[in-house]
Amino acid sequence: MKDFDRRQLLQGATLSGGGLALNALLPAWARSATPGLAPSLPTLAGPNIDLTVSRAHLSLDGRAGHAVTVNGTVPGPLLRLKEGQKVRLSIRNDLAEDTSIHWHGMLVPFQFDGVPGVSFPGIKPGQTFVYEFPIIQSGTYWYHSHSGMQEQEGQYGPIVIDPAGDDPVGYDREHVVVLSDFSFTHPHTIFARLKQQSGVFNFQQETAGSLLAGKDQTLPERTEWARMRMDPTDISDVTGAAFKFLVNGHGPRDNWTGLFQPGERVRLRFINAASQTVFNVRIPGLKLTVVAADGQPVRPVEVDEVQIGNAETYDVIVRPTEDRAFTLVAEAVDRSGLARATLAPRAGMSAAVPPLRERPLATLKDMGMDMSSMSMGGMKMDGMAMDGMAEPGMAPPKARGSDVMGDMGGMKMSMRDARNAPGVRMGPGVQTIAPMPKDRTGEPGQGLESVGHRVLVYKDLVALTADPDPRTPTRMMDIHLTGNMERFMWGFDGEKFSETTRPYTFGKGERVRVNLINDTMMTHPIHLHGHFFELVHGPKGFGPRKHTVVVAPGGKVTFDFTAAPGDWAFHCHMLYHMHAGMFQVFSVRPVDGAAT
Repeated sequence: MKDFDRRQLLQGATLSGGGLALNALLPAWARSATPGLAPSLPTLAGPNIDLTVSRAHLSLDGRAGHAVTVNGTVPGPLLRLKEGQKVRLSIRNDLAEDTSIHWHGMLVPFQFDGVPGVSFPGIKPGQTFVYEFPIIQSGTYWYHSHSGMQEQEGQYGPIVIDPAGDDPVGYDREHVVVLSDFSFTHPHTIFARLKQQSGVFNFQQETAGSLLAGKDQTLPERTEWARMRMDPTDISDVTGAAFKFLVNGHGPRDNWTGLFQPGERVRLRFINAASQTVFNVRIPGLKLTVVAADGQPVRPVEVDEVQIGNAETYDVIVRPTEDRAFTLVAEAVDRSGLARATLAPRAGMSAAVPPLRERPLATLKDMGMDMSSMSMGGMKMDGMAMDGMAEPGMAPPKARGSDVMGDMGGMKMSMRDARNAPGVRMGPGVQTIAPMPKDRTGEPGQGLESVGHRVLVYKDLVALTADPDPRTPTRMMDIHLTGNMERFMWGFDGEKFSETTRPYTFGKGERVRVNLINDTMMTHPIHLHGHFFELVHGPKGFGPRKHTVVVAPGGKVTFDFTAAPGDWAFHCHMLYHMHAGMFQVFSVRPVDGAAT
């Protein structure tokens, strides 16, 4: 097979499969990069777009590897669509295995959602499947395979949908910034190694030397963690020991570069297409004004750093006024490596790349055992369901979710000693139950608590317009995120998908409040297909609308949503967690006597 050089593949505009590669024809503000300086993402638009999924070689930081590509590139082409149009996407499968494409964050009829075994059978080798649907939204989204581990191998790409009317965000130029991770080791090999030893890629564990030097934890602390058979350095399942971290398919040495003119308002559309990596993003010397989350406009908020969970998107505005280069840093959450790019006014410029910061350590809070906000006098326990309490007119939690408090009579605080977790099927797949899960949506991510500058938190996000469905939810349910880190088993409510007894069921149009309770010590970005949900915080009626939310270790997140008819995937967007069982279905049907 011919080796493909990504620089040659991505340079210039070409005609491809019925969709016009528009990059050379677009004005400067709409280009994802400047041709001749950095490879620009090939751009397809129009009512008919053809995409071909195939295998190819790629060159990454000077090393050759194998990838699953869309139209021969990693990432795949940028799809530029318009709110109000109809689109017909023809996907040809040139692989020797089944494939699929899911339109992440897009509101489409469930039969075109692209999840094999849930919404359609998948695309067989040599076959073409046509997705056809109206575009009823605008913003920054992306697409990826939902078959096997093809997403990890490179089958993903960005989507930008321009609004039908005026854009609420003013800007002079934009760049699409796709963050991802790639390994020269096959994903099935990585998964097998995780099953054999969950910490196999963690090369940042504590040592006797660090204990003697007084770094990290004390001996009693280490003894307690060892007693619980847990590792406080276990932040990421797969680290920089196995991954290269990429910007628009380029490694740090490739140094993808986007242009600006001093004084311009530059819109950066960040997409975390990584299979397993949460990124902390900053541009030293520039403030980041967040203007959209998961494609939906929010009231502008100025920060210095943004943590982007797997499958989330954030639009930010930067305004560089100096005639110099700036380094865009996307640091892996465990600090085992970073993706790097450059914003510059001219070709050939670069700026210093900051060193990796000290890796974080998990704490009791990450184990769901934080008692710092607990007031025993009035039994007020922050995060113990206070934020997820039912509003007037809302029914209490039902089976398959029930009261988070459980039996607190004995006040036992050991995660391993937890016996009763209502709604959770106890077994080998449930290593721990968080005794005191806490709402952590007002906290920065792990390792960002004391960085010395402002980090975006979910509670900073306020929707620019009112929630489309102002009704009070009629019921509330708890969903526990469960797992066994030692055995690398993951699930919801103690069940992995292959052993689940039934899906989560809802009535068409039903308004429901969901509490996601993370009983594990790992971060889980949870994605609900076919819906936006409103995070429950801030000004009532203006909760930020999201399709993916990061649930911190030992934490909880509450959201409201309105059920749309169909069968919808609901899963952790850590690919290996989903593959190991953290996947379910939201099954939405018309209520008795209602029209379909």
